[in-house]
Amino acid sequence: MDFDLFWSSLGPLLLGAVQGTIPLTLASFALGLVIALVIAIMRISPNKLANAVGRVYISLIRGTPLLVQLFVIFYGLPAVGVKIDPWPSAIIAFSLNVGGYAAEIIRAAILSVPRGQWEAGHMIGMSRNQALLRIILPQAARVSVPPLSNTFISLVKDTSLASLILVTELFRVAQQVAAFSQEFMLLYLEAALIYWVICLVLSTAQTSVEKRLDRYVAH
Repeated sequence: MDFDLFWSSLGPLLLGAVQGTIPLTLASFALGLVIALVIAIMRISPNKLANAVGRVYISLIRGTPLLVQLFVIFYGLPAVGVKIDPWPSAIIAFSLNVGGYAAEIIRAAILSVPRGQWEAGHMIGMSRNQALLRIILPQAARVSVPPLSNTFISLVKDTSLASLILVTELFRVAQQVAAFSQEFMLLYLEAALIYWVICLVLSTAQTSVEKRLDRYVAH
């Protein structure tokens, strides 16, 4: 194993993670959560049309590979006159994918809150939306943190697919260095190590967030 190459390539790979992988993950996850919340609310809505739209969206996202979704947006849309640059394409694809999976997590978390919490909100004069925002969602957040954290960690790894549409992130930098040095095993293992460290840090942060949200749980 060429340890000199390992150390010399560590900087570019870390830079690819800091400038590419992490921003791409954060932007996609934040937008994906907004989509997920909207879809989750549609899924619990008494409105049959909204419920049906939410159900179809989740079915489409969960029933098709992320790579196909990414290619449809970047390579497919130009065929109908819509050309989107690599970075926005990746964010859109990852956000839509996160939205589909996280919507069911949020919906399940909302439904796990005792019905009495809704009734308590109504008794003090809150509307359904007010009760949802002030009472239900804070409690549902605690329940949804572990599975949403897993989704976030999975997204960190999924961003490596963005290299296929020419987005410069951690894995694409590893590919470029490996192609130049012909040390494919070394560079790919080094990239895997960096992904692992990032996910380890996120897992530690998850525990801290869970403790902070615990104060909002109804006992």
